[in-house]
Amino acid sequence: MDVLSDVLRTVRLTGAVFFPMETSSPWADEIPAASAFAEIVLPGAQQVVSYHIVTEGVCWAALQGGSPVRLEAGDILVIPHGDAYIMSSAPGLPSQMSAEMVLEFFREMAAGGLPGVVVEGGGGPDRAKVICGFLGCDIRPFNPVLEALPGLVHIRRHPATAAEDRLKPVIEFALAESRQQRSGGRCVLLRLSEVLFVEVIRRYLDALPANHRGWLAGLRDPSVGRALTRLHGRPAHAWTLERLARDVAVSRSVLAERFTQIVGQPPMRYLACWRMQLAARMLADSAAKVSAVALDVGYDSEASFSRAFKKIVGVAPATWRERARSAATPPSRASVRRVRRPPRVPATMSHRKRN
Repeated sequence: MDVLSDVLRTVRLTGAVFFPMETSSPWADEIPAASAFAEIVLPGAQQVVSYHIVTEGVCWAALQGGSPVRLEAGDILVIPHGDAYIMSSAPGLPSQMSAEMVLEFFREMAAGGLPGVVVEGGGGPDRAKVICGFLGCDIRPFNPVLEALPGLVHIRRHPATAAEDRLKPVIEFALAESRQQRSGGRCVLLRLSEVLFVEVIRRYLDALPANHRGWLAGLRDPSVGRALTRLHGRPAHAWTLERLARDVAVSRSVLAERFTQIVGQPPMRYLACWRMQLAARMLADSAAKVSAVALDVGYDSEASFSRAFKKIVGVAPATWRERARSAATPPSRASVRRVRRPPRVPATMSHRKRN
């Protein structure tokens, strides 16, 4: 059982958008919280994850009110929780673009009105090239991968290895698919996005210090990693702490303490949350009766499952199914309006066609 793959498959990516950007100093882009533009860029996505890959030059990034980080060629920036952030040619530069102008930019992007390359800045000597991406994914009721990530993830340039060489053609392929309106393009982008996202998680995991805490750290801990493998391999099994500890070959007290210390919750609580994530996916994707879903995730009765689901998720299973299907209904083309481009202003997210 590959636990990371199991989680990423269940908390699936639901959409992706990519575009390249070329900048010259001075410039600053202030991106609002993803909740402000999620329905514009990726309608129906529970969460929008922003990420940027610097391919040339240097730039800076920071969460609103946070300390700036320097991004160099080969670095990757990820904003997993949809927080507001700013990117710029130098730390402390204010954006000259209003919140409404930013939203208009996103509307134009959704309507297919962006040029092949977004070019911005004041024409100064400090230049950078950045691949900008937005990924939609599930976060409710339980996404342990995103929960384990901080508000801003800065992954430094990977040493020159075959792994880095493999990532470059994937990025180029994703950009090409984003520019072209081809049959099957959405499916291709989703698959490419999964490859990019998994590689980001791998690099983040590789860079974690030995004493780090969180779900991802649990994957590499011997006893916690084995426990997660057992739980994900047989989520409907009648697990108890004693049975799990016996399977993992440690004592109950050691497993309970170690698992809680690293993952942040006891093993049986984690199992209950993961079962609800599996159930939520089944309710949204299939016509199976609630009683059948209950059995599939390890509950003997529909009543006990419904109580557990409402306690953890906050709504009844039937309500979750109804809301999930309503959110999955794609908007009509008429609902995505093409808008007037914002005026050209130095140091903003203004853009023009690359010659």
